[in-house]
Amino acid sequence: MSERTMARQVLLFVCLLSLNSVLGQVSYSIPEEMQKGSFVGNIAQDLGLDLKRLKSGKARIYTGDSTEYIELNKERGVLLIKERIDREALCGQTTPCALHFQITLENPMEFYSVTVEIVDINDNSPSFKRTEMQFKISESAVAGAKFVLERAVDSDVGVNGLQSYSLNPTDNFSLKIQNQADGNKIVEMILQKALDREKQEQLSLILTALDGGDPRLSGTAQIYITVLDANDNAPVFTQEVYKATTIENAIKGTIVATVSASDADKGSNGEIIYSITSTHDTMPEMFEINMSTGEVKVAGNIDFEKARHYQIHVQATDDGGLTDSCKIALDVIDINDNTPLINIMSKLNIISEDAKEETVVTMINVQDPDSGENGQVHCSLNSNVPFTLKSATNNFFSLVTDSDLDREKESGYNISIMCSDEGSPSLSSSVTLSLQISDVNDNAPVFERSSYEASLSENNTPGLSIFTVKARDTDWNQNARVSYILQDSSVNGVSVSSYVSVSADSGVIHAVRSFDYEQIKDFNFRVIAQDGGSPPLSSNVSVKIVIQDQNDNAPQVLYPVQTGGSVVAEMVPRSAEVGYLVTKVVAVDVDSGQNAWLSYKLQKATDRALFEVGLQNGEIRTVRQVTDKDAVKQKLTVVVEDNGQPSRSATVNINVAVADSFPEVLSEFTDFTHDKDYNDNLTFYLVLALAVVSFLFIVSIIAILSVKCYRWRHERMFYKSGANLPVIPYYPPLYADVGGMGTLKQTFNYEMCGTADSRKSELKYFRPGSQSIISLDASGTQTLLRVQDQAQTLGESDIQQKPPNTDWRFTQNQRPGPSGHYLFQSSPPRWTSSRRLRAAATPEVAVGTGPWPNPPTEAEQLQALMAAANEVSEATNTLGPGTMGLSTRYSPQFTLQHVPDYRQNVYIPGSTATLTANPQQPQQALPPPQVSAAQPEPPKAQTPASKKKSTKKEKK
Repeated sequence: MSERTMARQVLLFVCLLSLNSVLGQVSYSIPEEMQKGSFVGNIAQDLGLDLKRLKSGKARIYTGDSTEYIELNKERGVLLIKERIDREALCGQTTPCALHFQITLENPMEFYSVTVEIVDINDNSPSFKRTEMQFKISESAVAGAKFVLERAVDSDVGVNGLQSYSLNPTDNFSLKIQNQADGNKIVEMILQKALDREKQEQLSLILTALDGGDPRLSGTAQIYITVLDANDNAPVFTQEVYKATTIENAIKGTIVATVSASDADKGSNGEIIYSITSTHDTMPEMFEINMSTGEVKVAGNIDFEKARHYQIHVQATDDGGLTDSCKIALDVIDINDNTPLINIMSKLNIISEDAKEETVVTMINVQDPDSGENGQVHCSLNSNVPFTLKSATNNFFSLVTDSDLDREKESGYNISIMCSDEGSPSLSSSVTLSLQISDVNDNAPVFERSSYEASLSENNTPGLSIFTVKARDTDWNQNARVSYILQDSSVNGVSVSSYVSVSADSGVIHAVRSFDYEQIKDFNFRVIAQDGGSPPLSSNVSVKIVIQDQNDNAPQVLYPVQTGGSVVAEMVPRSAEVGYLVTKVVAVDVDSGQNAWLSYKLQKATDRALFEVGLQNGEIRTVRQVTDKDAVKQKLTVVVEDNGQPSRSATVNINVAVADSFPEVLSEFTDFTHDKDYNDNLTFYLVLALAVVSFLFIVSIIAILSVKCYRWRHERMFYKSGANLPVIPYYPPLYADVGGMGTLKQTFNYEMCGTADSRKSELKYFRPGSQSIISLDASGTQTLLRVQDQAQTLGESDIQQKPPNTDWRFTQNQRPGPSGHYLFQSSPPRWTSSRRLRAAATPEVAVGTGPWPNPPTEAEQLQALMAAANEVSEATNTLGPGTMGLSTRYSPQFTLQHVPDYRQNVYIPGSTATLTANPQQPQQALPPPQVSAAQPEPPKAQTPASKKKSTKKEKK
């Protein structure tokens, strides 16, 4: 190709190049046969796209199944020639010839249509299928006879296509070219001058075909003419143009048309032979004609999508060589023989479940080469999928989401797209797309139960697995990985982590410590389940652990209190009737349920026929009348058993004295003490404590007496040495021990009358009556202490006790027991003119009372002794509860807050006094004096017994 030709082609390319970017479509025009890598157009500039967008969007060219002739340079944003483009091979005679493709982008998905028109260049010269043509012409052929020549074929189109013919030489023949409506040309050779076989039997002509290119290209064919004898009639067709139709895919041998020609000659000159003279290479293969009948039949595969119209040229030739020609215009009828073709332009394989609506998932292109309704396609999706199809342009569809996605309901979709045409019958095709839904942490763990409760036996092994909490997360992979955490809280002021722990992976709850039902019966805490998402989601559940009781505690006897240093003794008068309540065994069991159900049984007894124990209440009663033959000393052993498995028990020993008087009891005390079994070490400590207390008591008495003697002697010396000195009255101190320390059991009240002569002054002491105290030591000796009159010690004072009131009896407030109170009062000294000491009227001593009417009875003496023994017991209460068995039931230690109040059932045998307690007011060793705001009552007469009771009440 010359440089001039190249310059013209480049100029043609520049003139034909155009851009069209309306609605995302761009068109270019380029000449064919451009070299690889040649520039087509700046697609980025024409589409208004950034080069970064081409790279990030992974721009690529989509052409379907056709060959890619154009490539995209994403670095420069230009289109380049990828393969050599031969317009004739690509489009044949179709004009205009264009390449259609799309440029697709991702994230987000976009596509643009691009059309590249291929401009023809003159790269093909005209050519004849046969380079030699044979004609037999009768010499009788007249001027103007027509001889149809074979047409030349030029693959180029337009001005580069076939333009003209020339014949050389032109002595006898000339050329006639007829232009047809379809653009084809019929070349006829016209006889201008009659032939003379005798002059020239063979003629040779050259037929040249020329195109319109620059430079012009040509092709030639050799014509050989044989001159025959005269045949002066040529065949004539009945029609110049025959019109016919046939359906595509017609079977071979189907007659599409029949041509007919006639010849006026007779004989062999009138015999006509039909032939097809089409110049296209495929024409003879598509159709065939019966040489004698003129029937045109289908010989190949007729496809409407390849050719919709056919023109078949038929020639009729007689034996003389005369010919005539006609044309068959064959139209192909389309049938619906092509299913829609679905092409996936771009698609996503995974989409997040939180994708927004109308997110593009896939772009498809659907093609149906059929025409009319057979080529109209509509597409649909399978039901129950959250997607829909949207038509972007003709035959282009976008698959988008139309509702929220939930991976927990559906982790993936198989989306079936079915496309059907509107032919009859309709043809369809389908494609299935697999789309996975990626997980988002949008679900918190959910426990299998709204709350948990488990039980655990006490005394468990630390680290024991109690039970398992389980939570499930409907998310996937890491988002569904659940870990368990113990929520920080406290149980009884202690962190719950010191009680239980939870396994982070399995949710197994373990006991950290060994539990004691008596300390904690149940506790609550919360467990948190947290997934592994980012950010993590969590939920919590309440867990309750119930501690189950085991029978690990034996019953505890509260009453009678068993000690190692004293004797618990209960008295039963010999006049006791059947059912007499001796005492009551009070026991508790810190266990619960049936483990705390207690039963009482009499295990051993000196006389089993005399006593019985209540199975449920522990009351010891007589079962028969007490007689004089019954021994004074009765020893009972009571067993307290719980109802646990195995059962636990405790025993208590009770000493009962069967006697009507206290001396009888004292005679048996020695034996009781020898029957006690207690710990030697405890006995030693008790004896040592008793000795220390006794020593301190004696030292206190000696100190008090020494001080008194010293002051007395000092007063005497003052009197002898200062007779003429002014009289300075001396008031001796008032020593009053109200029992605060429990060392002095009497209250001393003093009154003094002073005169100018101190030698005649007198001092009198007023005190309560003598009190008797009974104490028992380990050796069983009995000591009865009588406090002597203090007047005998001083030697000068005559203590005269006024007799008590004749109406001597116990009042309600003076009965033995914790009820009632005693208030000590002292009156100031009074001076008299007679210089004699006068007794003041005090509440303790009633004025004007006479001597004792009668000595106290034996029962009253016994009550006084018991009260005195109780005071001694209280004075040494640091040695242990119940030092004196007779006063144990009065001990304030009997009151326990965690057990029922059993004091209402504790009685003092032989007395009507009942132990009572106010649960709202704690007991005191020394209750404070109760002073009433009201007018005090007039003092009542007191007796030695009543004073003993009052002293006892004050101590209580």
